[in-house]
Amino acid sequence: MKSKSKKLQSCIVPLLWLVIGIYGILCTYLFYMQSVQPLDYNNRYFQSDLPYHISMTIDDGWYYSFTAYIYQALYRLAGNGTALIAGFLAIVQVLSVLLTERLLRLLFDRKKISVLTFASALVLNLVMAFFWPYAGSYPYVSYQAGNIWHNSTYQCMKPAAIAAVLCYLNLEKNYRQKITLRQWLLLSGLLVLTTGIKPSFLTVFAPMLAIKLLADLCRKVSFRQVFLLGSTVLPSLGVILWQNAVLFGTETGHGITFSPWYTFSLHANRTKLAVLCSIAFPLVVLLFSLKELFRDRRYLFFWGVTGIGFLEALCLVETGSRSRDGNFLWGYCIAIFLIFVFSFEKWLLLLKKEKHVLYYRTCFVIAGCVLAYQIFCGVCFFARLLQGETYFMAG
Repeated sequence: MKSKSKKLQSCIVPLLWLVIGIYGILCTYLFYMQSVQPLDYNNRYFQSDLPYHISMTIDDGWYYSFTAYIYQALYRLAGNGTALIAGFLAIVQVLSVLLTERLLRLLFDRKKISVLTFASALVLNLVMAFFWPYAGSYPYVSYQAGNIWHNSTYQCMKPAAIAAVLCYLNLEKNYRQKITLRQWLLLSGLLVLTTGIKPSFLTVFAPMLAIKLLADLCRKVSFRQVFLLGSTVLPSLGVILWQNAVLFGTETGHGITFSPWYTFSLHANRTKLAVLCSIAFPLVVLLFSLKELFRDRRYLFFWGVTGIGFLEALCLVETGSRSRDGNFLWGYCIAIFLIFVFSFEKWLLLLKKEKHVLYYRTCFVIAGCVLAYQIFCGVCFFARLLQGETYFMAG
């Protein structure tokens, strides 16, 4: 049986690589079409933030993200064209899938790539909100999702954030005894990279890390070890200060204000219901796996990250011309992506329960149906984007 399983794996994995390759090609086409659109707010054909991000770099010399330097170099290399930028962003999308697969392997405690981890990584990079017209008429903007194809800085931040999570999880296992210089430099470097691309991940990760470290201090963990892990965030704060000067300087007219529910209510019919639909699968899994919150510190930690992301998006709004952009949603979006990954592992564990088997298998099917519909919503959304529809598309 094992030999047959290995043969089946060896046949299917190359097919999955082919699927990933096709996905990369489709992303290249999508991003190229986005990149060549005119800077016209009324243009809805292949609408995205990409041409604006490119223009801010090439035309305005506005460098608030590390991606700006990459765009400038690729634009020049392509003879003042955007083809290489589109290819770069497609590679980033594929990299997100591969790093998600690596994260799943870590969660499943598997050393080698498998059909399960590979296929799961792909679908987790396609899943969207549970679309329900009663809650919100727009499949994307009425809800929140961890997979986004119209904002290039988020797309580039995503694989860096996944890599930072991988590094953090490996470091956290034994940090109470020892943190090596290599581990410290790797995590702090990845946090700097992620923050330099877009600060959103740090704004949800760092507060939860602070809460965790404070709890560890109360559990008598060495202050030295707590400080070492916490200090990995410090280099990123310098990046935040630089970005803050660019985005919220005295001449920009931008700032931050407290306005609960403002961002969530911009495009939803029933705001609170749309929020629940956005994380339907993780919530259903949580309902059936409440005990796992207390058994698995990783699961609890990333639910905490999600909660912090939600609170930031709930309460904070930029002022000025960016007030309707919902930029405090980005941290919540990457948190949603991560909690989908961690919830996916807990969902599969429902099948391994030895007690109350019928109950847990029923729970597995219910959660699986929710996930399947959210994957369907994501595939449909991506397919419609490829046809040139705006991400403001109605259902």
